[in-house]
Amino acid sequence: MKKIFVLAAVSVFVLASCKKDYVCDCHVDYNDGTPHEDIEYDIKGASKSDAEDACDNFESTLKINPIVEKVNCDLD
Repeated sequence: MKKIFVLAAVSVFVLASCKKDYVCDCHVDYNDGTPHEDIEYDIKGASKSDAEDACDNFESTLKINPIVEKVNCDLD
């Protein structure tokens, strides 16, 4: 019985640790004289690889704006 309890506790911990909240931090430089901007994008309940993909997609979305000169996003 003790082994089952320990196994269940470890399983819950492992499953809970697979998905968590992340923050995508982006530094944006503009080409129209607007001061640079730091943007945070919250990613809730995601695996690390899914959060990295979401952060990359967010960076790509920011780059579409014609007044954006440079964007650099990193996952925290």
